[in-house]
Amino acid sequence: MTPDLRVTGARPRLGRIPWINCYPVYAGIDRGLVPFDGSLVSGTAAELNDLLAAGELDLSVVSAVEYARDAASYHLLPDLAISCDGPVRSVALFSKRPVHELDGATVLRTASSRTSVLLLERLCRHRWRVRPRFATVRAESSDLGSLAGFPHEAVLVIGDAALVLAAQSAYPYMTDLGLAWKEWTGLPFVFAVWAARREADHQAVRRAHHALLDSRAWGLVHLDDLAAVAAEATGIDARTTRDYFNDLDYALSYRHLAGLTDFFRRLAQDGLVPDGSLSFITAA
Repeated sequence: MTPDLRVTGARPRLGRIPWINCYPVYAGIDRGLVPFDGSLVSGTAAELNDLLAAGELDLSVVSAVEYARDAASYHLLPDLAISCDGPVRSVALFSKRPVHELDGATVLRTASSRTSVLLLERLCRHRWRVRPRFATVRAESSDLGSLAGFPHEAVLVIGDAALVLAAQSAYPYMTDLGLAWKEWTGLPFVFAVWAARREADHQAVRRAHHALLDSRAWGLVHLDDLAAVAAEATGIDARTTRDYFNDLDYALSYRHLAGLTDFFRRLAQDGLVPDGSLSFITAA
């Protein structure tokens, strides 16, 4: 995998997901309104997970589960995440029959987001009480022609492609995983966090963190503008992209942390991640 690298300085090396869900966080930096003296590397969540784990990034937005798998290597950046407290819209299971009828069915799942995959598995096993046959594909593509080559009853699609596929109404059933988690637990779900490697220069990480917070502050004030840009990038109407931004939350409050730790607890119970506590980068 060759990342899309845009150099704006020497360090730190900061990862970003190119989907529209990151627009509000990076908007100020992208427009040069918020100074950032580092480099930006774009990739899917799974690609950024691997780059951060390999030490090729100093900090990045990553799948929440990447932090849980190796918390000893990372510090979380406070007050910054991609989460929802109800529908998320961009993480959905599209199916030909209701989720409670998917026992033994073939379900395609994306290779680009580990958190969404594990959330789907937990919902299937513990919430819906079904055990599908999972097959991993590059299902982030919204090209129905590419999916047609894989016989399936359902497919997990994430990111911009999920918004596009929902607009096409190509499947009779769509299950929003953010809403499914909310109905199950009553808590928000945190899909992605910003994490820094523990050996990274703390002052550089703090400066990057402040830049991200300032950039987010600008983005949240200009969501109408960002929705128009997102509509142009995806082909989805601006009202839908604006509603999408409204459903997302980019903070990491105590309530978000409650949802995050509950998800980690469930993963640990299934032996998928080690038990551990959350660790944040210290204040300057």
